[in-house]
Amino acid sequence: MKSTRAVVIGAGPAGLLAAAALAPVVDHVVVLDRDELPDAPEHRRGVPQDRHAHLLMPGGLEAIERLLPRADVRKDLLAAGARELALSSGMLALTPDGWFRRWRHHSHVTITCSRPLLEWVVRRAVLGTNANVEVHRARVTGLRGSARRVLGVTVEPCADAGSDAPFPAGHCGHRPADGRPAALDADWVVDASGRGTRVVPWLEALGIHGIAAKDVDSGLANATRVYRTPSGAQEWPLTLIQPDPYSGRPGRSGMIVPIENDRWMVSLGGMRGSEPPSDPDAFLEYALALPSPLVGRLIAAAEPLTEVFTSHSTSNSRRYLDKVRHWPDRFVALGDAAATFNPLYGQGMSVAALGALALAEALADGGLDTPGLARGVQRAAARSVEAAWTTAVSTDVLYPGVEGGTPTAADRLTAAYSRRLTRTATGSYVAASALWDVTTLRTGPARLMRPGAILAALAGPPLPPLSGPPLTDRERAILSAIG
Repeated sequence: MKSTRAVVIGAGPAGLLAAAALAPVVDHVVVLDRDELPDAPEHRRGVPQDRHAHLLMPGGLEAIERLLPRADVRKDLLAAGARELALSSGMLALTPDGWFRRWRHHSHVTITCSRPLLEWVVRRAVLGTNANVEVHRARVTGLRGSARRVLGVTVEPCADAGSDAPFPAGHCGHRPADGRPAALDADWVVDASGRGTRVVPWLEALGIHGIAAKDVDSGLANATRVYRTPSGAQEWPLTLIQPDPYSGRPGRSGMIVPIENDRWMVSLGGMRGSEPPSDPDAFLEYALALPSPLVGRLIAAAEPLTEVFTSHSTSNSRRYLDKVRHWPDRFVALGDAAATFNPLYGQGMSVAALGALALAEALADGGLDTPGLARGVQRAAARSVEAAWTTAVSTDVLYPGVEGGTPTAADRLTAAYSRRLTRTATGSYVAASALWDVTTLRTGPARLMRPGAILAALAGPPLPPLSGPPLTDRERAILSAIG
């Protein structure tokens, strides 16, 4: 019997989890990436957002655990220093309509750590539990096949990898002596190459045209600096100052994310016209000038461990691959290759995990040879894309200066209901739980239209608004000691 091979483009979480989905049904999975992958949790050049805050939402974590049943990713992350926080009780969050309360319920558990640690743990779990998955450094230059079926990819070694660099075995013929791309046959191909994907021109080269796309850019800029956690503050909660999309002014935000090795990752965000600075002194001033000075107060006396890193790679960009009239068999695009989201909402990695889970479930029910299976996977993956897209774009279009979209009547209606529900959630666990179910991708946006959520929004918050952050006595003492 002929040996089967799958090729995955991209060795980030989306590509690694796609490899885990494919491993049970093919003989060999080859993952290709342009970067040299580090042997430890380290930053890499090909990930523009890896120095900024990342959250692994409950929906994404549950998908990863289902994709890697023989690993314990949660345990490995926590052993490496990641934090496990319940949004219901372990988060300080100021919304445009007031502070969220902290409840006794331990729900909507989220993992906080650096992006390099998450990627390293996932990569070790995938390679450690799937002996038929291998990673090579190479650059994919295109797809092979036709509009009906993808047959593989064309690849070339990275320019700085050297002539003796490892190259995928079993390609068609030898590596061309003149440096032209080599052909690598595959029974299935996944594009998980991230924001820099070339999926649209690659498909056009196969004869697939008319792919609709949309970009909505609020102009968000991120500025991030890592600090040593102040003495005694190791259990400080996730802290979030949310931007205000209703004021008519550029939104500004700040967050403290506890990460491994007793560090705080502090990210400031500002929409177009209110971008956070890269100068360290101005960075602190920006944090202190947020709607609450809490983030600024906490870092004012903290020891900085890095410079301030900035990024503008934050637009919402979607390629409507699930709507393409004719889709080739044995090819899907997952993660950021299908859609990217404003990272302020922390949903990208979870969407990638849910897309890989959709692939795994479809392959388990069908098989590589099932006609139309790839189209079905692309459409199934689009459900989590749609949920994250709705969350991000329906808010981003409200900011002044947004490019690529203006608020429609439906957007304004959605915003009005969302604001009412958020106001209720400041004093209602029922409303807060409904919001968290959607924003953490445990359920789709329809959750907000269930009778319980609607009745809660109509009734309003049963508890009065808080006058300040809901700190414990110990946290008040820490804040007082810090400054």
